[in-house]
This record gives sequence, C-alpha cells and structure tokens, in this order.
Amino acid sequence: MPLPAVNREVIAAILSVLYLLLAIRQQISCWIAAFVSSCLYVWVYYDARLYMESLLSVFYAIMAIYGFIQWRAAAGGPSLEVSRWPLRRHAMGFAATLVMSILTSFALRQFTPAAWPFLDSMITWASVYATFLVARKVYENWYWWLVIDSVALVVYYARHLYPTLSLFVLYLLLIAPGMRAWRRELPVATHVAV
Repeated sequence: MPLPAVNREVIAAILSVLYLLLAIRQQISCWIAAFVSSCLYVWVYYDARLYMESLLSVFYAIMAIYGFIQWRAAAGGPSLEVSRWPLRRHAMGFAATLVMSILTSFALRQFTPAAWPFLDSMITWASVYATFLVARKVYENWYWWLVIDSVALVVYYARHLYPTLSLFVLYLLLIAPGMRAWRRELPVATHVAV
C-alpha cells in the first residue's frame, strides 16, 4: 500500500529536521537523513505542482551522497573544515541563480500549470547553490538559507503544505544556533565581523 501524501510530507519534514540538527553538529549522518527526506519530497512537491522544487529534491538526494563523500575524512587525512568564501563568489552565485530562475520560470509558464513559477525557480536555484555551500562546509550557507527559507514560507503557505511550512519555521529558528556552532569551527584567521 502506498504511503499517503500527508504521511509522506510529515515523515519528510521530520527527517529534514533531523538532517539540520545533525548538520549543525557536523555529524556525517545528517546526509543519510537528507537523502531519505529528499526522496520523499520529490512526490510531495510534485503533487503540489511545485515542479522545480520536486526536481530540487532529486538534486538534494544526489547532493546528500556528494555531501557524505565530502564530509567523510580521507583515509588518514583531515576532515573537511568550515571555511568562508569572498563576497565576489557569492555575488556570482546570486547572478547565476537569478538568470537560471528567469529562464526556468519562463519555461514553466509556457509548458506547465506550475504554481508560483518564478519563486519556485528562485527557491530552487538558490537552494542548489546553498546546498553546495553546505556540502563544502562554507559558513555563508546560513545567510543563504535565511533568505531562501523566508521566501519559501510564503509559497508553502499558499500551497497548503503546512507540515513543510512548520519545518521551514523551525529551520529559521535553527539558523542562529547553526551559525554559532559553525562559527566556532572557523579557523581563527577567518573570523571576521558578520
């Protein structure tokens, strides 16, 4: 018997919380929770006609594998450390996000009955970049998620995805502790005023 959509969404949301709590602590098992949650969210978002976010969940599942590999210490080598990237790199990431969002939202408007095509696309492409930052343990991922999660709340409320809406409220509440925990892990030379 297939898992009902509401149960699928609730289980995916619970696993997503587990992912974030483990990621804050930099526990490699966070990527296992991320993988299973992402696989469930493929269907949740598809059913809500948020097609880009459904594809994003496929990407998240792939990135969970990539993140697991990146965070795993090489045999006898050091594990990946938290680092910072310059503003210029993030500006390029934002520019690419904006261009991709415009292109995909146009395609969604032309070929699908997608709900909220531009915001759906923007959330998706910004999340792609932010997820890559998490997998590489780049501190600024937390700033990206603050903006992404805030915008996503509007979309999830409009699409009646209440368990996911609750998840994203919790995500927003956990950003500050996540930032503090990762900041403590930064090499001393990279501590700058934020």
